[in-house]
Amino acid sequence: MSQRDLPTAPPTECTQTRSVKEPTLDFSDPPIAGSPPESTSVPATSVEVPRVAIEEDDPAPVKRRKRKSTSHLKLVPETLELRESIKAAAEKYAASLDKSKPFSRDELEQHGRAFLDSINQPEGFLGFAMVLLGNYFWMRQFLATPFERRMLLLPHCLKHAEGCPADYDQFGLDCEKCGACSIADYKVRAEQLGYKVLVAEGSPIVLRIIVEGYVDGILGVACLNVLEKAIDKILIAGVPSYAVPLHSGDCKNTKMDEAWVWEVLEKYEPLPEPQTTSYIPLMRAAGHLFDQHFDRLVPRVRSTTPEKARSPLGLTEDVAYDWLANGGKRFRPFITLAAYDAASGGQWLSAGPGANNLEFSDSVCRVAMAIEAFHKASLVHDDIQDDDLFRYGRETLHRSHGMGPAINIGDYLIGMGYRLVSSSRDELGADVACDILDSMSTAHIRLCEGQGAEMAWNDDPDWDFTPLDALQIYALKTSPAFEAALHAGFTMAGKGAEYAQLVPQFCRQLGVGFQILNDLKDWQGDQDNKLVAGQDALTLRPTVLLALALQGSSDKVRRELREIYESRGDDVMRLEKVRRIFMNAGVFEKAEALVEKSRARAEALADDLECDTVRQLLYFLVDTVLAPEIDEPDLQQNDGLTLSLPVVAG
Repeated sequence: MSQRDLPTAPPTECTQTRSVKEPTLDFSDPPIAGSPPESTSVPATSVEVPRVAIEEDDPAPVKRRKRKSTSHLKLVPETLELRESIKAAAEKYAASLDKSKPFSRDELEQHGRAFLDSINQPEGFLGFAMVLLGNYFWMRQFLATPFERRMLLLPHCLKHAEGCPADYDQFGLDCEKCGACSIADYKVRAEQLGYKVLVAEGSPIVLRIIVEGYVDGILGVACLNVLEKAIDKILIAGVPSYAVPLHSGDCKNTKMDEAWVWEVLEKYEPLPEPQTTSYIPLMRAAGHLFDQHFDRLVPRVRSTTPEKARSPLGLTEDVAYDWLANGGKRFRPFITLAAYDAASGGQWLSAGPGANNLEFSDSVCRVAMAIEAFHKASLVHDDIQDDDLFRYGRETLHRSHGMGPAINIGDYLIGMGYRLVSSSRDELGADVACDILDSMSTAHIRLCEGQGAEMAWNDDPDWDFTPLDALQIYALKTSPAFEAALHAGFTMAGKGAEYAQLVPQFCRQLGVGFQILNDLKDWQGDQDNKLVAGQDALTLRPTVLLALALQGSSDKVRRELREIYESRGDDVMRLEKVRRIFMNAGVFEKAEALVEKSRARAEALADDLECDTVRQLLYFLVDTVLAPEIDEPDLQQNDGLTLSLPVVAG
């Protein structure tokens, strides 16, 4: 049995870890500049690709059930009597659950199946049962959330489809209080109590509102399709939530059990202390580094006024600071803060989702910001090298400011990062600062090696390259960023040596799996980052998808594939030809299997840890960075943009 399935004691300071198998990789991210104040507390030739051991030193993967379409598991009991009966039984079942940690989706599914077996109900009610068990897992903590810290999330399909006067804005349905449908009833009462109300099923703004500190709990109404997807995105982060499932998913004048909303909407029952750990406060702390404490931690020198910012001397600093402070989800700084907290005993992990204004020393904050600065610098340079069009929903820097200035801004961000770490040496100690700098510099070198190998292949493609060749490049390009972020947090907590072998191995699996998922997302577009579907596929990059297609096709198909990539013409037609070949070769399924393998190996490494808070963090990273698709993605045609995992991309 995996350690994930075992109850664990409350977080205590970690003092021991088992030795882990030998590692191999490193990472790289970009830095910051400025003179920080005194430390205070703040809430074209053939290139030999470097060979990186991908298989030999890794633990054997744990067999996992692949998630495919789950539509047959989303039946809602037809009668109110049966729904109420299952609901009452779910409350009793959930009473005995360990509430010290949030569920992963797999754990919740295991409980859902066991629960249905215990009450002799069919597997088709699995989604419904999982929602109810999740409700009663979180119910006491949701009810302890003050009304003004709650959000009521309602679906647009509750409205009367015909004659509804409401329009949609960026926050969803602008619901007029006309009394024509039940939305107005819930909305009016919830707003009187102090709720934030959002009428926009599945809106990507929801988790952002939570992370930015406006909301601590969610009362949501949605169909089982939407609720299933929310489990991966909301529950594992530790957000108290209570969901009321719609009776159907046809999205037109559907119905629900309205009494289920009213029984919690107006109820407030405070708890003396949180029951369940949550990463939401640490996510907020990572965001606050850039939206609340940025100017103090990284004060401007040459762009202190609008006039100076427009001057030739102040322009570089101004653009670099804007690029660093805006865009992205701050996931790498979050990893550093979370690793520091986990290796220090998990004080903030156990503070509960309502905790705000966490206090980390300025030095810890600046090191976390350095991780983001290195990352942002690498993105500037990567966008130039790949001639990408968009980043974070806006034009890339080399398109908006020119090639030369963009290169210079990326270099500036690297300098900022190293200065941020160096400025922390008095508080952290010179040895700790040097260790972090060494890790970051090694990571930066490996990132450049991986990127260089990719560009060399692009200049002189090797049409015999294999999936292993692609994975070796991925391990160098992507894993170092995760590695540096984890290593910095552990090192500042005094536990860097204990996890020196674990971190590279774990991050190799995390980085490779993440990059494969990114390749798959490229075929659907990415709402939060690159906006052009198939952008990578048409630019002749050594992706694992291309390698899998070459490996699994005949010589005739391989020649056709090469001709498509090397030809010029209508991009849409070229893209569809590549998509057809990929589908026939089973490329997307094989790539998803590789992600599952990385996920299983990463979890096996986490299983070996004795420190509960560190193990929990690694599980959380696996569940977020390598979150599998709930349904088999339809990659045969581009059906528009898909919502990426809220805390990862960028």
